[in-house]
Amino acid sequence: MTNIVLFGKPGAGKGTQAEFLKGKYNLTHLSTGDIFRFNIKNETELGKLAQTYINNGGLVPDEVTIKMLQSEVENNPDSAGFLFDGFPRTIAQAEALDAFLATKNEKITATVALEADDEILVARLLERGKTSGRADDQDEEKIRNRYQEYNEKTAPLIGFYKEQNKFHAVNGIGSIAEITERLSNVIDNL
Repeated sequence: MTNIVLFGKPGAGKGTQAEFLKGKYNLTHLSTGDIFRFNIKNETELGKLAQTYINNGGLVPDEVTIKMLQSEVENNPDSAGFLFDGFPRTIAQAEALDAFLATKNEKITATVALEADDEILVARLLERGKTSGRADDQDEEKIRNRYQEYNEKTAPLIGFYKEQNKFHAVNGIGSIAEITERLSNVIDNL
């Protein structure tokens, strides 16, 4: 089973690239953003709780995120592997994911980070916000708050996965096809 963590700052192109990767490598795409939106739209208890954090431009607490993600993994018992998009975002989440996967005799195969300059990403998100209707993509201050949270909480994952020889950085600037090719080169050489 191949289990890949795809991460990068909001707007780095994780969702766009995940669409390609899930098909090419036959992976089940688990986007925490999509999972959150499904739970919010369907007004589940976890969805209502997540909405309060998202509205303020913050990250959803670990226990809420982990419960949602575990449920999705359990709902796909025959998967050839998982593409984790937007999770883990903290070392505590990474450790929880490792512990959960271990109960299934699985582990993370690799992590791939899409790297891009903040100013380019802010512009991308503001543009996306014009059509997505997502409030958190329409307010530059909220976007920058998300980046600050990323730098404080998610960036330490680089060291966590480097220690395990599972970290790979990919330039997230360029055409979709160029970025896809860079990602494929990493995954094909795992």
